[in-house]
Amino acid sequence: MDKKHKLRDRKIISFIPDGEFYYDKAMQAMQRDRFEDADKYLKRAAELSPENPKILMQYGVLLMEEGEFDEALELLSKSRALDPSEADTIYYLAEVHAHLSMLHEAKKYAEQYIHLDPHGSLADEAMEIIDFVEQEELANDSDEMSEGEVFYLQEKARRLMESGDFDSAVEIFESIIAEQPDLWAAYNNLALAYFYIGKTERASELLYEVLERDKGNIHALCNLAVFYYYEKREEELVDLLDLLLKIKPYQFEHRFKLGATFALVGKHKEAYNWLRSLQKRGFNGDIGYYFWLSHSAYFSGHEEVAREAYAHLVALDPTKAGYEPWLGVQNDIDADSLEQNREFILEKIRNAYRSERMFGFYLLGKSGHKQEIISHPSYIEVEKLSPLEQLFLANSLDYDFMPQTTFDQSFMRALETTELLYAKHSPLDKQATHLFQMWFTLCENALSRSYPFRNPVAIAAAAVYMFQSSRYSNVTKTGIAQEFGISVPTLTKYVGELFEFLPHFEK
Repeated sequence: MDKKHKLRDRKIISFIPDGEFYYDKAMQAMQRDRFEDADKYLKRAAELSPENPKILMQYGVLLMEEGEFDEALELLSKSRALDPSEADTIYYLAEVHAHLSMLHEAKKYAEQYIHLDPHGSLADEAMEIIDFVEQEELANDSDEMSEGEVFYLQEKARRLMESGDFDSAVEIFESIIAEQPDLWAAYNNLALAYFYIGKTERASELLYEVLERDKGNIHALCNLAVFYYYEKREEELVDLLDLLLKIKPYQFEHRFKLGATFALVGKHKEAYNWLRSLQKRGFNGDIGYYFWLSHSAYFSGHEEVAREAYAHLVALDPTKAGYEPWLGVQNDIDADSLEQNREFILEKIRNAYRSERMFGFYLLGKSGHKQEIISHPSYIEVEKLSPLEQLFLANSLDYDFMPQTTFDQSFMRALETTELLYAKHSPLDKQATHLFQMWFTLCENALSRSYPFRNPVAIAAAAVYMFQSSRYSNVTKTGIAQEFGISVPTLTKYVGELFEFLPHFEK
């Protein structure tokens, strides 16, 4: 009996479904007209065998029949790269290009199929594609890109930008405007691509060219505002935002662009008004729309709308769950507080002084802008941060610390002290930020000199006393000691210890 069980277990363990297994199941499903099952099996087959040209071709054909032409083209192109001599793949490339109205490419692939297999099973269909394209060419008498080709290339370039491949996107957009010199959408997207790879001067030149040739182009104006915002060209940004506030577009596309732009530059109330107006008019938004609606709603005090919008976002893209703007932010936070002031936080994390950057990275964990800031490609360069900065950033990213060394333990107590100070003074106003600026200066020097931070409550009290007594004449040690529940001698002791870490300037 035991031998039989072992033999059965060995057989079960040895059978691991691979791409061919799911491919065969897909073929069986298609023979029975069970196309949903076939789609599911072919998708799994392609995941398990991404280098199998037969599987990729068949999955591409199925997606083409379902009308998913962009995805079909990608799969068929990859299949052909893996097996350039497969005639059927070349024919299906002709067919999918025809569906996309990319007629020049469709004809090219159809001719290649006829050359490879003139009597093949798909030869008649290939000749029909060739005849159709030739008739269209006679009617149009033009070598320019078709509308379908332009649309497909723009979508391809947009996906490349979303994946971070801006250089490839630039090449595609350059080819489009060479063929279509009045296609302003391509200019605007090309400007964004150049901006993201650091060619900001070229990016701005393109937008100025659009505005010179198509005055009032809303996308160009909005993109220029984004450039001014990131480049901290404050005066120009203010003037441009004043202009954008006066624009009252009718088209949904322009309303969305204005709303997203206002949200990005921190004009949340204006952003909310535009984005919410679209929703009330039945606009069915995409991932970007619900992202900006949720953020602008939350930061302008419309929390219920923000939560509903984010629920729509997660339904469209489940990977966005856990990045809600209100996560990590206390329930009673003031939308106008400095924790929610993106410019204030960015100014801190870019500051020339390490203690200021430490403050910024700590505050990042209290802000609804956390996800936006950490996901931006140029805001934070972790490899250039000092160890202390990295620790405060890790805390804001909810890193689970496991203190092992004496320094680790000191840092955790310093962090506890910081949390005590924050609990006393949040939400932060200008006055409180001065306290924290002093505290992070003390904290930086103390950690650098291996101070143990043995009594976080007393140290927090000492920091508050040092700050307040330097500004107000009626501050007493007795009052501060009572506020923190410690004795006056204990407060005096830690004031003396912290005093050693104040910066000393030469006279």
